[in-house]
Amino acid sequence: MAITNSESGTNVCEVAEGIWRINTPVAIDGGMGFSFNQYLVQADRPLLFHTGPRQLFPVVREAVDHVMPASQLHYIGFCHVEADECGALNRWLQIAPNAVPLCSAVAAMTTIGDIAERPPHAMADGEVLDLGGRQVEWFDAPHVPHGWDNGFLFERKTATLFCGDLFTQGGGGADALIETDILEPSEGFRLAMDYYAHSPDTRLTLARLAAAQPRTLACMHGSAWRGDGAALLMRLADALRA
Repeated sequence: MAITNSESGTNVCEVAEGIWRINTPVAIDGGMGFSFNQYLVQADRPLLFHTGPRQLFPVVREAVDHVMPASQLHYIGFCHVEADECGALNRWLQIAPNAVPLCSAVAAMTTIGDIAERPPHAMADGEVLDLGGRQVEWFDAPHVPHGWDNGFLFERKTATLFCGDLFTQGGGGADALIETDILEPSEGFRLAMDYYAHSPDTRLTLARLAAAQPRTLACMHGSAWRGDGAALLMRLADALRA
């Protein structure tokens, strides 16, 4: 792990081959630890997944530049429209002249097609995008955990699922990649302030994600996780049903 900004504590670490977690610990609600993660996918046409809030743009850009020139980004992706997912989107588009937003068709239609400085690449459910050297697949996931426009991205080469707000963990995410259980701490965080929509299709959506057999879960808050992702996703489905 490399600390790229000593003041903010922003750091970068490779969590799967060519996939880097950029982590910034923050304090919320009177000092409770939390974190914001972005993921950089190195390829011929590099992808940044999650932009971070606008206020974090300078330190996240600094971390990207630690790995590769941020100006060479081709895609800026995210799960759904929310400040920590895409708040800094236009800042990234300004410094990366070849980059385009990457989002669901619903997000493109309802929001991003209007607010983004360049037209988005709207991903259809099941669409596979070639980044050059690796491929990513889009899964529509409306209201799982929240947002009509929500979806997830799966990187096939390393079997990494960019799972957004699934398995959100409190704390600063000091460990970039862990193999210990994250369901219990993430459920503890969820139950304290339940942000799931509890859609009737939640279990079906999680089963679709499990069928991809992810080996790394790239969580947006807390540590990334490595192990039997299919089993963990179905344990989450059971916990939500209960």
